[in-house]
Amino acid sequence: MAVLALDGVFGSGLSAILDVLHSANAMRGELPQPPPEWDIRTVGFHRRVSTGVGHTVPTEPVGAVHESELLIVPAITERRPASLVSYVSGNGARAARGLLAEVRSLGTPIASACTGTFLLAESGVLDGQRATTSWWLSPVFRARYPAVDLDETTMVTVSGGITTAGAAFSHLDLALSIVRTASPALADLVSRYLVIDDRPSQAAYTIPAALAQSDPTVAAFERWAREHLHEPLVVSEAARALGISERTLQRAVSRTLGTTPVRFVQDLRVEQATHLLRTTALPLPVIARRVGYENPSTLRLLLRTRAGTTATHLRGRA
Repeated sequence: MAVLALDGVFGSGLSAILDVLHSANAMRGELPQPPPEWDIRTVGFHRRVSTGVGHTVPTEPVGAVHESELLIVPAITERRPASLVSYVSGNGARAARGLLAEVRSLGTPIASACTGTFLLAESGVLDGQRATTSWWLSPVFRARYPAVDLDETTMVTVSGGITTAGAAFSHLDLALSIVRTASPALADLVSRYLVIDDRPSQAAYTIPAALAQSDPTVAAFERWAREHLHEPLVVSEAARALGISERTLQRAVSRTLGTTPVRFVQDLRVEQATHLLRTTALPLPVIARRVGYENPSTLRLLLRTRAGTTATHLRGRA
């Protein structure tokens, strides 16, 4: 395996990948039928690279990628959307884009997480594939890379030999998924020793209001929806209140969030219900009515399907 470390690499992402993979190598002997040991190499375009916080990482020549059966690209330490796009599309990342395109043309599997997925998309290797990325960067990703089938709710997605993972610490989930392809038993062993929880979805971490701010129309709709959260949603009435057509509202929400106004409002209701379950002693039927549902079972279903949790679990955490 080759792990590509670029200047400005997200240090904890790089470490998470290396720690999980090397731990898997160290623990494989505990299994009755262990998978083969991996040869893990950290490669780069320079002999040494600096992480985003200034730590130095020694690397092997990037030519080792051509001998590898998997190329892993950790995230870049850049949280500002405009600067991230400028970096992945600029001259500084030209060599990395070329390498990714070349590796993809050879059929070598590729894996990446968080902002690293932008580099994959910019190089074109994600075109026509299903992928995920950091949930809070999804509006920018969706607008710039329309040829990619983006699902930012998932933690790890595999499509056409390319594995992508979500925000920051999903590097752990990415590395575990790589181990799992070789041995589910070994992945389970590593997760137990390193105390890594199973997190199939990013939905529980998403902040709908943060996503809505990417577009003025969606931001206005989000504010209106919160004021009417306890009422049944009628999309045409919402559009009329905002002074736009229903079609314009539908398009704005789809373009920015990749969803519908109804599903977006459901996410707002789940978010508010989660807050009330954690911070109040209100009965579930009361909370359900406050977020627009007469039947508590509807809210229970949404908590399971959208947030991957239950009212009982949320109350327990409180």
